[in-house]
This record gives sequence, C-alpha cells and structure tokens, in this order.
Amino acid sequence: MESRNNRYVSGGRYGSPRAPREDKLEMIFGSRPILEAMLAGKTLEKIFLLRGTKNPTTDEIVAEARKFDVPVVTVPIEKLNNLTRKNHQGAVAFISPISYQPLAEIVTSLFESGKNPLLLILDRITDVRNFGSIARNAECMGVDAIVIPSRGGAQINADAMKTSAGALNVVPVCREPNLKETIDYLKDYGVQIVACTEKTEQNLNEHTLDMVGPTAILMGSEEDGISPEYLKRADAKVRIPLLGKIGSLNVSVATGIILYEAMSQRLKDSGYSNLGTLEPR
Repeated sequence: MESRNNRYVSGGRYGSPRAPREDKLEMIFGSRPILEAMLAGKTLEKIFLLRGTKNPTTDEIVAEARKFDVPVVTVPIEKLNNLTRKNHQGAVAFISPISYQPLAEIVTSLFESGKNPLLLILDRITDVRNFGSIARNAECMGVDAIVIPSRGGAQINADAMKTSAGALNVVPVCREPNLKETIDYLKDYGVQIVACTEKTEQNLNEHTLDMVGPTAILMGSEEDGISPEYLKRADAKVRIPLLGKIGSLNVSVATGIILYEAMSQRLKDSGYSNLGTLEPR
C-alpha cells in the first residue's frame, strides 16, 4: 500500500487481498479434454500447462486460448499435483461460470441503439469478494459492461458469483488482453475515461464531472491503485473526499459511490426529479 499521504482514496486495501480460489471452479484435466472443451465452445477461466511441455496438442491449446484471451500459465509439476491428484497429463484447466462478451460488439450496439454507454474498467482487482461486490454495484447502477484484464485480476469463481448476488449472470463481463489498447479504443470511439484516484485535487461531484455522456469509469487495484500508464490516458481524474482518519475506502465501496454519482446524473438528465421514488418531473 502507498503511504498515508499518497494512498489510493477510492480503492485502498482492506486487509490482504485473497488469492483466487481455483478449487471452487469446475476442473478439466488432460490436454485432449481441454482442447476438446475449447473447440466445443466452453469458456475457460485459466489453463495450467506443465513447464517445458511442447507437442501438437499443447500448441493447439495455446493457439485456441490466444483467440479467446484465456490466460495460459506454465507451471512446475508440483503445482499441477496440488491442483489434482488425478492423471492430469501435464494440463489442467478451469471452466468459467460465465461467458465473456466481446467489448467491441457491446459498445457498437449501445451507440447504434442511441444509448450513451456506462462502462466499468477494473485494473487488477484481485480479491474475488471485492470483484463480486463491485459487479453487484455495477448491475444496480446501470453499468452496461465490466471490463477486466485477461491476466492479473480476480478469478471469477463461486465466491465471486455468490458475492455478486447474481449480478455476474446479468452484467456482461469483457476480458481484454491489453487494457491500454482497450482504453485507447474507447477514447477513439468517443468514450470519456474517468479515473477514480487520489492522485488529483478534483473532488467528485456533478459540478466538476459530467458523466451523462459516454463514460468508462476506471478503478485501480486494492494494492496500489490505477497503473500509471492507464492513469495518464484518463480524460478526467476525480477523488472521493474523506473526512475520517482512515485514509482510504474499500474499492467496492468507492466503486459504488462513483457509480451512484453517474447514475444520479443520468436519471436527472432523463427527467427524474426524485431519485428516491424515480418520479419523472
């Protein structure tokens, strides 16, 4: 975590991030079953291959995984043996509980339907319960899609699904291999990138930030906030003001606050005067 004077206000660490729980996902083992699962259209969360293994089947697994941005990790035999005691033949994979969606198709469809997209980009959110809670916030606040990196983020497992209270079955999740390129693509498409970060003096409110138009909100990791290469690409940077002695908020709480601001601005722009009852003017 950063020092108290340079801490990520909108997503500071709340305890230590939990490691992904692979044991709560459905497992496939054996290189041929993994390849057949991908060819049959199964969405895989992650693939583990024995380090140093190279044959036509594993080459095809890597090629198919690259098409769909499935992370492939080469590991020692001890890691595979810890994952399963069965005859894994040097290959283990986990089936994702959700199907990832193509971001480009979602954005194009939203613009074609006349809607201003509201997207949420998560930079290295590693705690699965934080991720599930964020997804629940996103669904409740009208987010059109959640964008995550194919590597370095929380694995979507049973804990994430449970914490999301069903939201991960509703909100599209887009797994992108390069968030820098994704941000640039969205900017080229006319989507403003709003970074929620302590590295600014600009407080979050409707007078300083207009989120009625096409907007993607960028949230950083529990450990060190938003990566510098993403932060410098943001069109706007805002912080959530705090009055207490604790210098940071849990990232899921911070996400809920900025998403509520976006939702309230959009509802007011649509003609709702009472956000409590959603009564139109």
